Amino acid sequence: MANSYTKIFIHYVFAVKYRQAIILPKYNERLQKYICGIVANRNSKVLAINNMPDHIHILISQHPSYSVSKMVQEIKNISSKMINEEKWFSHKFAWQRGYGAFSYALSEIENVKRYIRNQQKHHMLQSFKAEYLELLDKFDIDFDDEYLFEFFDT
Repeated sequence: MANSYTKIFIHYVFAVKYRQAIILPKYNERLQKYICGIVANRNSKVLAINNMPDHIHILISQHPSYSVSKMVQEIKNISSKMINEEKWFSHKFAWQRGYGAFSYALSEIENVKRYIRNQQKHHMLQSFKAEYLELLDKFDIDFDDEYLFEFFDT
């Protein structure tokens, strides 16, 4: 639409089903590039992406025609399909239900990018559960423990 200008930054976080630590480092580059393509095909741009064996972080400069829920649903569905078609695992791969989505101001983007790039170092000191709960707290998000990811590292 003419005369409409937006800059929307969303940090997505979601986990492998059952929090299985199965995304081996040898798959990281393929997964990340594939997700970048999914996002690009939705007129949006990945600014930072990094995954651990059991979860992923993606910072997107998102086109306003895509809702948060639609973007994450399509990323999860299409990437799962690719992983299963390429038979990365002997069993069916799936992302866990649910996700976190956090919006940031332009002034915060470099720090968020750095945070995402440093996930491997970060998780030497903090569990995914602690990290996720910290994000929910930082953004003042009310939640019900029953509907959080399945955390096994309590």
